[in-house]
Amino acid sequence: MDDPKNRAEKSVLYVVATPIGNLSDMTFRAVDILKSVDVIAAEDTRHTARLLSFFNIRAKLVSCHEHNENQRAEQLIERLASGQSVALVSNAGTPSISDPGYRVIKEAVAAGIKVVPLPGASAVVTAISASAMPTDMFCFVGFLPKKKGSQSSLLGSLSERRETLVFYESPKRLLSLLSAIKNHMGDRYAVIARELTKIHEEFIRGRISELIGQIDDRAVLKGEVTLLVAGRPEEPGEDTETLETEIRKLIQKDNLSTAMLAARLAKRYNLSKSHIYQEVIKVKSRMKNNGDSDEKGDFADG
Repeated sequence: MDDPKNRAEKSVLYVVATPIGNLSDMTFRAVDILKSVDVIAAEDTRHTARLLSFFNIRAKLVSCHEHNENQRAEQLIERLASGQSVALVSNAGTPSISDPGYRVIKEAVAAGIKVVPLPGASAVVTAISASAMPTDMFCFVGFLPKKKGSQSSLLGSLSERRETLVFYESPKRLLSLLSAIKNHMGDRYAVIARELTKIHEEFIRGRISELIGQIDDRAVLKGEVTLLVAGRPEEPGEDTETLETEIRKLIQKDNLSTAMLAARLAKRYNLSKSHIYQEVIKVKSRMKNNGDSDEKGDFADG
């Protein structure tokens, strides 16, 4: 389909999203634009060449990756200023979203060049749409810094965020990421989304400790990973109903002492142990007075 309305205009930078796995997710508009631009700036020209070949697209390719983006941006702006049209693509998904492209787009805007986005696949949106986690607000983190100090500082600040947190990570470093998040934020609920849109697409859901156990049991884990982590829960004083429900469930299920139960909840939700301890005592007292406890339940405060 070659729609004349979708042919590239002169002196326009097109930011083109490409599939993250399933080639059928390529849009007709993206194909039309890539066929008609003067040059395509690609994160990996060999990777993009295979994509273009699949859609029978013949175009001039130049590389634009994290190591040459500053220099390439100047060259691309010169092309655009001279009347050429340029399409910017990454290896998968939407350029500049944890991929190269930001500097080129920034320079184009500064130079008064028209920038046109072509929407399409993005791992963060794909993952959160099917995660069954709150989507009214979310914080996209992407890849964590490589330095441990920077990682700890960032995770510490993120631990106070209420919205769903979204991370990118490679399979080899996933266990390390899960452990770091658990240490800084407690044993929160999380979802691992991997091989999105591909044959072996998978969503793994549970507490971080449960995910660590599942991933650790696997000999091999392939495919880029999107990790979604629940935001910080409300303080006990703000949502006492939810806290009481959770306390009741644990009392009836695990038969824990007050101290152990308080310690578990404090660690899980990153809340004050002393505050939760007092709440557990209150709930146990109400359950005992109302006679709605499990006969085997232990109401000792030890």
